[in-house]
Amino acid sequence: MRINLCFLIVINLFSVYSFGQKKQNKKPNIVVIFTDDQGYQDLGCFGSPNIKTPNIDKMASEGMRFTSFYAQTVCGPSRAALMTGCYPMRNARNDNGEVPHPKLSLSEVTIAEVLKSVGYRTGMIGKWDLAGHNPEKFNPDLLPIHQGFDESFFTPTSNDVRVHLIRNKKVAELNADMSTLTKKYTDEAIDFIKKNKEEPFFLYLAHTMPHTKLAVSDEFRGKSEGGLYGDVIEEIDFNVGRLLGQLKDSGLDKNTYVIFTSDNGPWWIKGKYAGHAEPLRGAKTSAWEGGSRVPFIIRAPGKVPADTSSDLVTATIDLLPTIANLAGAKVPTDRVIDGLDISDIIHGKSKYFIRPFFYYQHQELRAVRQGKWKLHLAHHPNPKSIVYKKWPNHVAPKDRILFTKPMLYNLDEDIAETTDVAEKHPEIVAELTKLLDWAKEDIGDFEKRGKNARPLGNEPYFTPNNMIPIK
Repeated sequence: MRINLCFLIVINLFSVYSFGQKKQNKKPNIVVIFTDDQGYQDLGCFGSPNIKTPNIDKMASEGMRFTSFYAQTVCGPSRAALMTGCYPMRNARNDNGEVPHPKLSLSEVTIAEVLKSVGYRTGMIGKWDLAGHNPEKFNPDLLPIHQGFDESFFTPTSNDVRVHLIRNKKVAELNADMSTLTKKYTDEAIDFIKKNKEEPFFLYLAHTMPHTKLAVSDEFRGKSEGGLYGDVIEEIDFNVGRLLGQLKDSGLDKNTYVIFTSDNGPWWIKGKYAGHAEPLRGAKTSAWEGGSRVPFIIRAPGKVPADTSSDLVTATIDLLPTIANLAGAKVPTDRVIDGLDISDIIHGKSKYFIRPFFYYQHQELRAVRQGKWKLHLAHHPNPKSIVYKKWPNHVAPKDRILFTKPMLYNLDEDIAETTDVAEKHPEIVAELTKLLDWAKEDIGDFEKRGKNARPLGNEPYFTPNNMIPIK
């Protein structure tokens, strides 16, 4: 009897220990909050003088800010870079490659697919924009449910005109009231967390706002000193607070990495900026800093050191390899991945590295940054280029200049890109020119596919008969 009792005690102790180990070793949850067209300065913790963001500011004080973090310069390519860890010019596409919003090929491997391979539950909420840039005419085979997401509640594209909401494969709401979207997406995100709190999850929450048309709920309308745009950001901030509160209430706070960032800089609309990118120059669609340098915050109590910052050159392309490492997953090895694993940076273990970042204005290579130096390529009007057909109207007139020669800027001393120092530093110009030449050959430039870019045309293109009926 004594032997049996001792045996039971040992078994029970082992069970308790194993349960504790299982809890302790549970894979971390990952939440990415991705806003649309939010400028570099449009948060209190990034210097906004008139927009109050107490919840996101607290998130920054409890985590790490990145002050040289880059997305892409417009919506679709930015989302492709986030999902695949690659420059969009490298991605395989399910169209002919002539427009700047890619239809992301199913042959690409997304963050969601990487995480599903190691047992994650995956959810996508908000703006997708990787199946076509038209609210009615998009390819349903390229929607989130086919790109690694178990659950999705989303609009296929931007809110330029109207928003239709889809749940997985079925239309959930036609012509949705845009003023309800921020809260509605957050409600969905909270439900996702509640349903999946017992297993590791990846939640991608891509807000429609503050892309124009701007819309805000009655609760926040007219409340911000920053006007309607400020109202919109303050409503996003409130809902970030709701989501963080749910993580705490669910007991997940200390095992969840939460990222907050934007897809590109603010619009230039009707003679003024919708948001603010100061002290950076330029806005969305441009290769100036204001086009693609965006706020970035990551928080994970006990993992990411609190109230810290990094000015290392980092980007959305780094999220796939970084998140894969955090989750114990493998990065695809059958293709080039441009991003770097920055998990040591976010954990405060490493403080310095040098890498180039290439600025693409849609399909066209425009500049490179390495360390403090940024070199803009010379370029000229090209009648075949969509850059010259459409996008200049969305950049302030003073920033629509063409570069007749390479222009070099020291971003440490001249963050606003006002003073060309190319003649003073020919050796830096030569070094960065070699990097640009490499990018043209390896990644691609305009109509030229790079030697390590995935091929186009390996899947059927969209046809009008292959779509979810939206009336």
